[in-house]
Amino acid sequence: MTFDSLTIANNTATVLGAGVIKTLCENLKKLGVSKPLICTDQGLVKVGICEILQSNLHENVAATIFDTTPANPQEIDVSRAAKIFKKEKCDGVIGLGGGSSLDLAKAVALVCTHTEELEQYAVHRNGGKKIGSIAPLIAIPTTSGTGSEVARASVIILKSGEKRIIASPQMIPKIAILDPDLTLSLSPQLTASTGMDAVSHCLEAICSPVNNLSAEAIGVFGLSKAIGEGALVEAFENGSSRRARHDMMVVSTQGGMAFSKGLGAVHAMSHACGKNEQLKLHHGTLNAVLLPLVLRFNEEYILDKLPKIRVAMGLKAKSDIPSFIEGLNRKFGLPNNLNEMGLTAEMIPDLALHCISDMCSVTNPRKMNLESYIELFEEAFRQ
Repeated sequence: MTFDSLTIANNTATVLGAGVIKTLCENLKKLGVSKPLICTDQGLVKVGICEILQSNLHENVAATIFDTTPANPQEIDVSRAAKIFKKEKCDGVIGLGGGSSLDLAKAVALVCTHTEELEQYAVHRNGGKKIGSIAPLIAIPTTSGTGSEVARASVIILKSGEKRIIASPQMIPKIAILDPDLTLSLSPQLTASTGMDAVSHCLEAICSPVNNLSAEAIGVFGLSKAIGEGALVEAFENGSSRRARHDMMVVSTQGGMAFSKGLGAVHAMSHACGKNEQLKLHHGTLNAVLLPLVLRFNEEYILDKLPKIRVAMGLKAKSDIPSFIEGLNRKFGLPNNLNEMGLTAEMIPDLALHCISDMCSVTNPRKMNLESYIELFEEAFRQ
């Protein structure tokens, strides 16, 4: 007998609205945090976002900043930040930034309260059961894409060179401060690539075979807001639109809630490509490039999902969804294939092997094996 679930596994207390960064101290106090470590990156320091955060800290809060989070953070970056956390006797963590900073902040909050190396907590090692309470964590996203602010997972490149998921309900931030004004300085390119990340979360969650009616409904709503109502295109074309920035912040968080029911081959392949330390590829851009390909591959297994997806996206009946997404990618100036991102066909065996043990493979609607991934990667270099 099959039962449906209504649980939203990826969720946290959220504060949403223009200017809600002002609630930071109030929320730190709720968590009993007075000496937070702020995990962010140099880009946010340069554009003044980090300064905005600091200006909203009261005198009784002694914050320390770790501002060298890279794209696709590695275990060594987590160790460096954790060393500062311990040296400064911090009592909580603030993640400020896109997915990289939020994922790093989660991992820091974990290793500062646990003793084993990160790999021992990874999903592919069944490490979630080892994860207990972590340091109090507040997530403040400055992009509208990852949904990491409400999700139970952190994605880190381990010492082994693998890009793996560390996940547990304990990893969900205690509070997420969702201030769309912090995204106003995003470039059109980053708006598009992070926005397509959110779209891929909604789409893959809807297509997942896991029965979770609540999560699927959230994914459908997020997809309708981003594509059907045009919030993503509006944010891309008019970055100063506060309405579009607000709506895309909502879509990002809803995507993170929707993938309570799992993701799929798009993310497994994106994680494999994203482990390349030299190329430092953007996760959302990879998802955008791979999404049409995987949707075509899965089509016969998601026939029952396609009508609701088309309605949400504002498409006519029987419209070709992958072709529509390819058109969006062209509009946004995103790459056409993996070749254009610097990857080569010689990498396919290693990439495909990495995908097999990625947890996202489990919830792809079509059963995946090594040959399936080789086929998909070969097509990803041709398209």
